[in-house]
Amino acid sequence: MYRFHDSKVDTDLFMQLQDLATVLSGKPDLDFEHNYGSFIDLVDIKVTASRFWDKTKQETKVAGLKTDILLRTIGTLHHSNIPAMKNFLTNIREIGRPKLSTQLFTLIEDIRLEEIIKKERPGTKKWFNSRKNYLKHYLENQLAANVTRGFATDELFCLIYLLIQSDSPDPAFPRANEKQLQQLTSLKPIIYTIFDARDTRDSARIAEQILYKVKPNYPDSINEYFIFPIAHIESYTKNTLFDELTRTDELVNDDQEEVDEENSEYFDEKFSTWHRENKNENRKQNFLQFELEQGTRTNIMGGGARETEDGDQAMASIQGASGESKEKDYSKMEALDKQEDKDQKQGSGSSYGEANKDAVKLLKEALAPTADDERLYAEFVNGIESYKRQLANTIKKTIEHKKNTPRKDLMAGRLSKRLLPIIIEDNPRIFYKKDQESKEFDAVFTLLVDCSASMAGKMAETKKGIVLFHEVLKQLGIPHSIIGFWEDANEVRENYQPNYFHIIHSHADSLYKENGARIMQLEAQEDNRDGFSIRVITRELEARREKNKFLLVFSDGEPAADGYDQNGIVDTLLAVSEARKKGIDVIGMFLADGEIGEREDNTMKNIYGKERVMIPSVSELPEHFAPLLKKLLLKAI
Repeated sequence: MYRFHDSKVDTDLFMQLQDLATVLSGKPDLDFEHNYGSFIDLVDIKVTASRFWDKTKQETKVAGLKTDILLRTIGTLHHSNIPAMKNFLTNIREIGRPKLSTQLFTLIEDIRLEEIIKKERPGTKKWFNSRKNYLKHYLENQLAANVTRGFATDELFCLIYLLIQSDSPDPAFPRANEKQLQQLTSLKPIIYTIFDARDTRDSARIAEQILYKVKPNYPDSINEYFIFPIAHIESYTKNTLFDELTRTDELVNDDQEEVDEENSEYFDEKFSTWHRENKNENRKQNFLQFELEQGTRTNIMGGGARETEDGDQAMASIQGASGESKEKDYSKMEALDKQEDKDQKQGSGSSYGEANKDAVKLLKEALAPTADDERLYAEFVNGIESYKRQLANTIKKTIEHKKNTPRKDLMAGRLSKRLLPIIIEDNPRIFYKKDQESKEFDAVFTLLVDCSASMAGKMAETKKGIVLFHEVLKQLGIPHSIIGFWEDANEVRENYQPNYFHIIHSHADSLYKENGARIMQLEAQEDNRDGFSIRVITRELEARREKNKFLLVFSDGEPAADGYDQNGIVDTLLAVSEARKKGIDVIGMFLADGEIGEREDNTMKNIYGKERVMIPSVSELPEHFAPLLKKLLLKAI
């Protein structure tokens, strides 16, 4: 877990909720987010669950978060009417109690949506029961608190909620003020119609009737227990949010042209689709008509409009990156590929994760080693010599054993042509294994080193582990890269987050003897954006041809960069998960400063799972790193 607004968030649960939101909504790019209240937002493409549940017991918390998502992705997305909501928001402006109005409507609408969801998905009933039981208990306590503080409107809202969710037809509220009880009594005939609501218009009508019935001397509520379920509702034009997902853009220009329908010409014939068994070779057929995205509106009624498909025929004129046109001069226009490059540089795409849309990759090449670098490197090599020798000998013995292992007369493998042993032997060995001509090590490694400011007191000892990594892999002839990463906080500005990758060794030059001392150039710098860095390296490893790909990450704490505090751990977890799905082994190595705290251990566990190494002191790095390298190398043989 990690801290999020001073509360702990279980990243495993976060991923479950993200998957739940994606599956239920049917929108792959819909992000899940913890927020103040639960709402769905198709402009920023996210659905939220309330932080309210974070301080509850685990079972209640899971039920609360999941029901928040269910209410928005199944309920609000498909079953809430947007025009009715807009009318409600317009009608309540004259009442002057926006907080009370919106949360009263949300309460009524959520009760209606809950019944729809439970009917469609009966397995959700236990979650909704848990949600209901906790909210009843919570609002009972809030009722008492509002009575004590004199918050009359908040007290009245709690009474309305408890009356709706009561198990008895006429519950008593001995703690409530007489004034609020009288007001509640006058509202009961309207409140009891809530369960008859069939659509959003009914919910809005009931909410308006209650609000107009509440006496004018009640001010707006102080607390907000529920928030309006749709963000940016003014941006939507369709009846439901689901319709918004499938709508196409309107025409760019809104001018109109009147067309004389009587004198207009038109075709009245069929338009055929193309199929490989129905080729348009000997027949004259019209191409399919496509809908216009730009143009002038006319009064011609179109029919049968549809979305385009891969099999449609279409004619198009395309401008290349260079070349002249006889018709018009397009020399001042940007070619398509140049525009795409421009968009990519501006971070318009979030291919490295939404949290990194403004992050920019900057490469820093290592310099030639100085005499001091060479001297210090030689000292480090001497210091790790015993680990290096022991590790190299183990690997060599394993390789030798593999070479000497018999390849025929085996109990399993390929079936031999010599089948006589089946008749003459009790335990016939009639299988063999094909000789392999591949390399001894079909593997590639990358070591990512956190160069954030917090590594200042640990970098010297960390370099010993890096030297061990380089020396062993160089001796075994395994290509590897060593890269330091950091974000320069001093250069960050709006829409620009520079992330440096200090290339100490690349896969191409890692086996050169004279390059080892470059490791001494690694220094502590600024912030660390781990998720972005892991994704960058994942792309490089993905392009490699080796069968076994390993990414090791040296770090001493949580990711921390500009706008990365709240979602850095989740983004890093996603980056690690994406890399592993692509066949890359990702191992996190935590470098503590004398003692490993529970919070640090949980953080690394939530990001890297079992594939993590926790090192209490940086001085112990070589002795922890050597067994890990051994394990990975044996896997690669």
